[in-house]
Amino acid sequence: MDTEMAIGAFAALAQTSRLEAFRLLIRHEPDGLAAGEVARLLAVPQNTMSSHLAVLARAGLVTAERSGRTIRYRADLGRLRALMLFFLRDCCDGRAELCGPLLADLLPACRA
Repeated sequence: MDTEMAIGAFAALAQTSRLEAFRLLIRHEPDGLAAGEVARLLAVPQNTMSSHLAVLARAGLVTAERSGRTIRYRADLGRLRALMLFFLRDCCDGRAELCGPLLADLLPACRA
C-alpha cells in the first residue's frame, strides 16, 4: 500500500458512522451484511448509510455484491491487512523487541 492509498483509507474511516460500519462488517465476515441491515444495526437512515458505504467502497475498504434489490457489503480484509502493514513494516526500525508488546496485544484481539 502506498501513502496515497493509506490516506484515502484513513480519510474514509475518519467519520463515526463509517468507522462503526466498517467495524460491524469486520465482525460479520465472511458473510457480510445487507446495506439496510447495517443501517438498522447502527441506527442510521438508509440513504445516509448508503452514502457512507459508498465512501468505504471507493477507499477499497469494503466490497459490494448485488443480489436482486439487495446490496450485501463485506469488509475487505486484504485492504485492512495492507493498511495495518503500512505502519507495521517500519515498526521500531526493525527492532523486534520494541514491536513485541504491540504484536502481543494484537494476537488476542484476533482470537476473540
